[in-house]
Amino acid sequence: MKRVGFIGMYDKTDLILNIAKILTTMKKKVIVVDSTLTQKAKYVVPVINPTITYITNFEDIDVAVGFKDEAGIKSYLGIADKEPLPYDIMLFDVDDSEAIERFNLASTEVKNYFVTAFDLYSLKRGLEVLSNLKAPMGLTKILFTKEILKEEDDYLNFLSLGYKVMWNEYRIYFPIENGDWSVLAENQRVAKIKFKRLSTQYKDSLIYIVGEILNDTSENQIRRAVKIIERGV
Repeated sequence: MKRVGFIGMYDKTDLILNIAKILTTMKKKVIVVDSTLTQKAKYVVPVINPTITYITNFEDIDVAVGFKDEAGIKSYLGIADKEPLPYDIMLFDVDDSEAIERFNLASTEVKNYFVTAFDLYSLKRGLEVLSNLKAPMGLTKILFTKEILKEEDDYLNFLSLGYKVMWNEYRIYFPIENGDWSVLAENQRVAKIKFKRLSTQYKDSLIYIVGEILNDTSENQIRRAVKIIERGV
């Protein structure tokens, strides 16, 4: 089972659900674990009679809300502690260092992303999470920005000096303010995951991340899955 962490204070719910949708379209069994303090998935993902902790299914994606660790998820599903969870991929939405430790996301077996925009709240509060890391952690930057500016990346590197972070050399960019947010907001209103009106850059970045997660799948296979989602099949 592959485990992938998305870390930071920036809103990551739509990003993670979109990635999960591509993976499930490719016949992978996926669970999204929202361990954030705000638990946005509780309000975005439709569910009947939500409790403090629950797992619901949304467009073939299992979404877990309110769990402190994987043992709690196993208990909810009635799985023995030593038995593996019945998923191919777990995607974690995390915004505090304690959750990183509880879910053992600092393990070298976990692929981790740091997600941020460059407003000061997202950037500095996100880095505050990383400042409390107890062990070195490899991270790939996912940056939501209007323009691809070296100065912004340099600023992020400067702010994280002295942290137990090992940044990957490459970065993944998502556009801001070119129509994608209105599409995502509409998806939330209709409780659907649709790709049809998303920008090419946004979809290309999703495809790149899915390729990293699967690492043994061709880009053409992933693009075919995206086309299926666009057609609503």
